[in-house]
Amino acid sequence: MMSDTVNQKLFYNTVLSQTFSFDGNNLLAGNIYGDVAVFELSKTLGPHKVEENELQGPNYRFTAHSNQQVESMVSTDNFLITGTSGEICGWDWKTVTSSKAPKSKVSWTIHLPVNKDSYEKPDVNYLVYSKSNNLLYAGCGDNNIYVITLEDGRILRSLEGHTDYIHCLSLMGHQLASCSEDGTVRLWDLRKRENTNILTPHLVDKVARPGLGKWIGAIDFTEDWLLCGGGPSLSLWHMRTMEAATVFELPDEGIHVANIYEERVIAAAGSSNNLDICTNFNYRELMLKFA
Repeated sequence: MMSDTVNQKLFYNTVLSQTFSFDGNNLLAGNIYGDVAVFELSKTLGPHKVEENELQGPNYRFTAHSNQQVESMVSTDNFLITGTSGEICGWDWKTVTSSKAPKSKVSWTIHLPVNKDSYEKPDVNYLVYSKSNNLLYAGCGDNNIYVITLEDGRILRSLEGHTDYIHCLSLMGHQLASCSEDGTVRLWDLRKRENTNILTPHLVDKVARPGLGKWIGAIDFTEDWLLCGGGPSLSLWHMRTMEAATVFELPDEGIHVANIYEERVIAAAGSSNNLDICTNFNYRELMLKFA
């Protein structure tokens, strides 16, 4: 029997971040209590005995950031990388995907600059990784995007322009897309290190939803299309004209996650202790529980 305290924690649990391992064999999720849950997909998606109305839990779990939140995560070949207030940490795959996971020790830590006036540590809200040049891009609560080399953990530069905190990033080749609480989507040319385009969905009537605000919570893009949403409706924009081609009429209260997938597999999580797994776009195949 679980204690009332544990039950209460699970009731209020929120999954803030998730990623797949570099080999695609594991799904990892981070929560508001600083924990990381590891699901082995071969066992999770395969035949197994579970009591009726009982959700399957993780294969392994460990505390990544005690008394803090796992705000973001991303995978590299060698490390699971997690972001929290003021720091980014790397965790060895061999440990976190084994029975040794509960005793996981951080492999390395990168500290972000603090605000000189308030001494506040910036939240690491989103992480993306470029394998081609071993660079990490961190979208943070101080409105900046930090470019970090994983060769030695140095912050090479910051991309500045947003006037409120960053929600999400998307990377494609030499282009980076970012979206923010300030209501804008910005496109960056990483070779020239400059902002090349700014999109303001909340100023477009057919996309705007003033009752939900102007913030943009999710972004993804390809060579031809850009997908974004937040307070404004989820919408698909043409990259060449920067005009909204499709507006998705959804019964949502704000868009927090939106991705363009080739594999047609979706793993979704949010304000609960559960994760939903869909292997096509028609129905939810199964639910998992964080703990």
